[in-house]
Amino acid sequence: KDADSSEQVLTTMRWGLIPSWFKKDDPSKMPFNTSNCRSDTMLTKSSYKGPLLQGKRCVVLADGFYEWQQQDGGKQPYFIYFPQTTNETADETEEEDEWKGWRPLTMAGIFDCWEPPGGGDALYTYTIITVDASKDVSFIHHRQAGVMPAILDGEEAVRKWLDFAEVPTQEAVKLIQPTENVVFHPVSTIVNSVRNDSPECLAPIELGVRKQVKATASSKAMANWLKSSQEASPKKQENEAPRWTSQFIPKPSPKKTSAGVLQQWLGRTGEPASKRPKV
Repeated sequence: KDADSSEQVLTTMRWGLIPSWFKKDDPSKMPFNTSNCRSDTMLTKSSYKGPLLQGKRCVVLADGFYEWQQQDGGKQPYFIYFPQTTNETADETEEEDEWKGWRPLTMAGIFDCWEPPGGGDALYTYTIITVDASKDVSFIHHRQAGVMPAILDGEEAVRKWLDFAEVPTQEAVKLIQPTENVVFHPVSTIVNSVRNDSPECLAPIELGVRKQVKATASSKAMANWLKSSQEASPKKQENEAPRWTSQFIPKPSPKKTSAGVLQQWLGRTGEPASKRPKV
């Protein structure tokens, strides 16, 4: 609460906004889904309007997101992400800890802080704002208007969205619009099961042929990044795979972090988790 509005804080939150006014003792009793918030209702629905007007804006990081195209015989998943730059070289004047790997999507979100009526740790939760699908992505949505996350393209857009004191709500919401600066490729249907969590979920495929696509620079970058990540990371046993065991976040500590820590975090993890908005 006492932080400067220009300070960028990195912290964990639960996906699915629980408004501060929710009176039940268990957030899982929330009667409706708040994972996504349509941009045309974010200033009318009480769950989102209150936090938004209070400046509770956040940016959600992900490798990318998935969409499914209806086809004969089933649905074909696509992975959608920022275009990637290949053969990046670090400038001698740049800091050593500057992130040079995969460029994650920066999606606009709204957060809130809920406290159990009976007392206990505060729970930070968020929702991802969605907009109409951009022209390039709309073909995936079969015979219906599709939606996609509201993507903040570039450091300046991220800064404006987060700086709630200098950029008022009415100005910030102008950033919420479809972007054409995304690319995509088909991926294996193994992503249809949430039980699967491996590099194969992101690997590009060629439809009808079991081999990798090598047509674009971004798909090459994806393949190379996945390969290097696998080689650098020790293999985990099946029973060591991460699982969601609790809906509560134990004592988040946002004061510890800053914009510089964001770069360090990206460098440590190597593979920030993919988000799969339900649209």
